Amino acid sequence: MQAIGPRIYNLFPLLSGKITDWSAHLPRIAAMDFNWVFVNPFHYPGFSGSLYAVKDHRRLHPLLQGDSSESAQTLLRKFVEDAERHGLGVIMDLVINHTAKDAELVSSHPDWYVREGGGEIKSPSAIDPADANQVTVWGDLAELDYESKSAELAQHWARLAADYAGLGIRGFRCDAAYKIPGAVWATVIDATRAALPEAQFFAETLGARLPETEQLKSAGFDYFFNSAKWWDFREPWLLEQYEMFRKIAPSIAFPDSHDTTRLAADTNADQRESALRYLFAACFSSGVMMTQGYEFGFRKKLDVVQTRPSDWEAPSFDLTTFIRDVNAMKSRVPVLNEEGPQQRVTPPDSPITALLRHGQKTSGRVLSLINTLSACEHPFGVDTIGDVLRAARDAIEEITPGQAPQTFRSSSEVSIPARAMRIFYRPD
Repeated sequence: MQAIGPRIYNLFPLLSGKITDWSAHLPRIAAMDFNWVFVNPFHYPGFSGSLYAVKDHRRLHPLLQGDSSESAQTLLRKFVEDAERHGLGVIMDLVINHTAKDAELVSSHPDWYVREGGGEIKSPSAIDPADANQVTVWGDLAELDYESKSAELAQHWARLAADYAGLGIRGFRCDAAYKIPGAVWATVIDATRAALPEAQFFAETLGARLPETEQLKSAGFDYFFNSAKWWDFREPWLLEQYEMFRKIAPSIAFPDSHDTTRLAADTNADQRESALRYLFAACFSSGVMMTQGYEFGFRKKLDVVQTRPSDWEAPSFDLTTFIRDVNAMKSRVPVLNEEGPQQRVTPPDSPITALLRHGQKTSGRVLSLINTLSACEHPFGVDTIGDVLRAARDAIEEITPGQAPQTFRSSSEVSIPARAMRIFYRPD
């Protein structure tokens, strides 16, 4: 049976409002042919109000609970059932590398936390890779002690994840997964799959060093998130990351995320650029993820504390039909749903970046032609397409969304519009 890669729509809870209002977005998400909906942390937050500073993993954020008297479990189960009726699995954020400084666990299990020399709970921090003197400390967060308390913590989080799987949640995005021992994740993943065999786990490892990523190899993750968003279509590092990741697990690309500025803000709502970046993400990896509002060119950066439904913007454009067509293309082409070998077949200084993906479980091939120029179209030889795909002209299928399929009988070249892609496929 053909593997189907995840096509994930990130529903940001503070933008979507009360949990009872989330289902209103599901018809639009399903119509764009996504198969998963990912919701950032919906739990009760600590004093900072940040979604990622969780105080109580069993209760809903007050803004999401709204005025409903129903339990968090009942409300979540109803949303999950609504999503399933629309053909969408639900992914929740599993944030277990830290808690809020005032979390319930601080009182019930104070020995589970890393302590400073004076006995106070340590806050996690990060060093800027570009400047070791720049250190960010998250004062609202408390660092868990995985060095000496990994067994107890693993069992605690395994129960939590299994309980959410019992509500029908089938996916778990594992925040900063590389900061936690792979053995802990293996315990959590095994327990969850015992409750729900089809549960899938998605590791967020952006910024991780190679050893931190490799120690997750035996944990059982289904997917990693890659760094395709930051690629300039020229430097070799992304293909190197792709090759490294695929030996551990397939990967997921995205054009922007809740952690980044909006692509539309960075490009002055250039619809062409938003289309290119989504299509590239969908073609580059087994999985693709899109943040809520991307389809409409939203510009406001999502904020894990301050965002509210009133931040919903007037559309700068509407890419919903294009995204539907991209997702439909991806879902029907087996090569685009598996992490087979991928290579660049044009030189780094070429205006056209040509990426060839091979099937690993199938014999298909896909050639993506990306015009990196911003002002003019550029040609590419039909004979070269045939040579790379190892196919006769009449065996080549153009699958570019929104593009009338090219006929090759009398053509010597194809033209790729500025900041656009064309995609060619040899099924077998």
